[in-house]
Amino acid sequence: MKNLLVLGFALLIVSCSSKKEGNMIVNGQIKGLKKGTLYLQKIVNDTLLKTIDSVAVLGSDQFTLTANVDEPEMYYVTFDGNTTNKYITFFADKGIINITDDVAKFGINPVITGSKNQDILNNYTKIARRFNDQNLDLIQRKFYAQKSKNKDSLAIIQKEYENLLRRRYMVTVNFALNNKDNTVGPYLALTELANANIKWLDTINKSLSPEVKNSLYGRKLDKFVTDIKKSEVKK
Repeated sequence: MKNLLVLGFALLIVSCSSKKEGNMIVNGQIKGLKKGTLYLQKIVNDTLLKTIDSVAVLGSDQFTLTANVDEPEMYYVTFDGNTTNKYITFFADKGIINITDDVAKFGINPVITGSKNQDILNNYTKIARRFNDQNLDLIQRKFYAQKSKNKDSLAIIQKEYENLLRRRYMVTVNFALNNKDNTVGPYLALTELANANIKWLDTINKSLSPEVKNSLYGRKLDKFVTDIKKSEVKK
């Protein structure tokens, strides 16, 4: 499912900062990186990808990026400003964040530590990966069924896909509810459950602790649920 907040990464990149101070320090290593520029970015106004800091890499694969973070929020490390297929996403927070990755597979499976919400998101990612693997298997089976024009197999595969999606939704809902005291709860609701039943989203929204309810993604989730309810009333 597409990330509701990233908007396909077809976004405008604005001003590159040279500051090297802040309450969040991102230390990292991109193995095999010899030359290039790394950018620390975040989304503002839901549509604009803004560069917070940058660092030129020449001869060393290690880097440090900094920012002032008011609350947990999703940030991005992009390579040479490429937001199409080379980016690392992580939950920014005050303190020290450590990122280790490989230039050949930049952003595919980075190791990220130092943020409580990121640790929680890492746990969810492990669960989601199993569903992704099953989905890829279904896609492959569907391809061969279409090639052989096997309508019975296509019907079975479609049913399996619907069941898989339903299970993924339920697992994600339960995960978000179990983390209602952490910002990752509403974040997952927005990014993984945007097309799910509004009742599930409403349940997560109502379960959030006051602090998380007032967080960036808590406010976004509340607005998202409210807007859907208003649209349903008009129908």
